[in-house]
Amino acid sequence: MGAGAMKSSGGSTRRRRRGGGAQPMSEINVTPFVDVMLVLLIIFMVAAPLLTAGVPIELPETAAAPLPQEQEEPLAVTVGAEGQVFIGSTEVAREELVTRLAAIAGERQGDRVFLRADGTVPYADVMVVMGALNAGGFRNIGLVTDAGGPTLDAPEGE
Repeated sequence: MGAGAMKSSGGSTRRRRRGGGAQPMSEINVTPFVDVMLVLLIIFMVAAPLLTAGVPIELPETAAAPLPQEQEEPLAVTVGAEGQVFIGSTEVAREELVTRLAAIAGERQGDRVFLRADGTVPYADVMVVMGALNAGGFRNIGLVTDAGGPTLDAPEGE
């Protein structure tokens, strides 16, 4: 029997480097990395509410005037019972409404307006005035109502 007929006893077909030592791994072991990230996530979730809590203190009183309000008073537009339109307390013809609103919008910093309408005014008339407000440059429209009206869940007569 010749030397070529002998098999290696390991049965492994891997080749080892000359140094005979183990090769370094070039892959990241993801499991410990995920564990560390989850622990950090929990720590930050617990610590975040503690960072926003303020310290309760009694502020001293001074004679200093309060800072002026930066926001201006919203414009009030009213639709009366007979269909007349008021900007503030001044009556405006419907034909002049868009041009007057555009001129007012150019002078103001904000575009907030309160729209008030009598309860007897038809819905279509209120929507015409709302469209004029939009065309005049007012995009932030608040509809004003009185409190204490009927609710949908209350039975009739209460």
